[in-house]
Amino acid sequence: MSQKEIQESLDLLQKDWDVDPVLYDFMLGKIPSVSDHIVSVGSVIFHIPYLTELKKFILWKCYWPDCHNCCDRQGRLPLTFDDLVTIGSGLKYQKTSDFVKKETITTTWQDAAPDGRMTTMTAINLKRKEDETESDDGTHISCRFLDNDGGCSMHPSRPGVCYLYPFSTWLENDAGRVRVHASYQLTGDCPGFYLAEDLGPMKKELDEYSEIIYNYNMKSSRTIRQGFGSTSFG
Repeated sequence: MSQKEIQESLDLLQKDWDVDPVLYDFMLGKIPSVSDHIVSVGSVIFHIPYLTELKKFILWKCYWPDCHNCCDRQGRLPLTFDDLVTIGSGLKYQKTSDFVKKETITTTWQDAAPDGRMTTMTAINLKRKEDETESDDGTHISCRFLDNDGGCSMHPSRPGVCYLYPFSTWLENDAGRVRVHASYQLTGDCPGFYLAEDLGPMKKELDEYSEIIYNYNMKSSRTIRQGFGSTSFG
């Protein structure tokens, strides 16, 4: 996302939530003294921003059900093969192929790791609106499965990627061993970020998301092997 888009998201977020001025500036790239603090939890390597001058970590917690911005301002919903079967069945499709044809769209995009390396991904995505087109990919769209109470009408069979938010993940080949990495999606849409002097307050989230992120990446890898997507590392 561009700096302009992030600022627009932050300004919109501030209408309903108090956004720490330090976090506001950080997300706009206005705080230069930031280091990448790496912590391994389970089978996942987390990259947590550390503000070196303030000696503060940027941590996160979820405010659902008071907040559902991640569903109301969704960018894309890539699906694993498990999602195709589970969601297709939940939507009463007898054939997975019919679900893919009518309810999904295939797109290609790039994500950047903290070290600047780009990952190019192609995946089948659940349509967030019935008439979604490829040009809508990556734009903010309220998910059509978001109900009036801020819940997901597909839960618990919602796409696996929904459980990841606000993390983005990628794989790295380390001397023949696959490493799963995770960092924040800093789009300016989530009010759950806060500052802390140590990682202690986020231990529960790191433990929980380590398992979620690892399992999702294994499902994504199987999806690619089955020919329902592709990933290339720059």
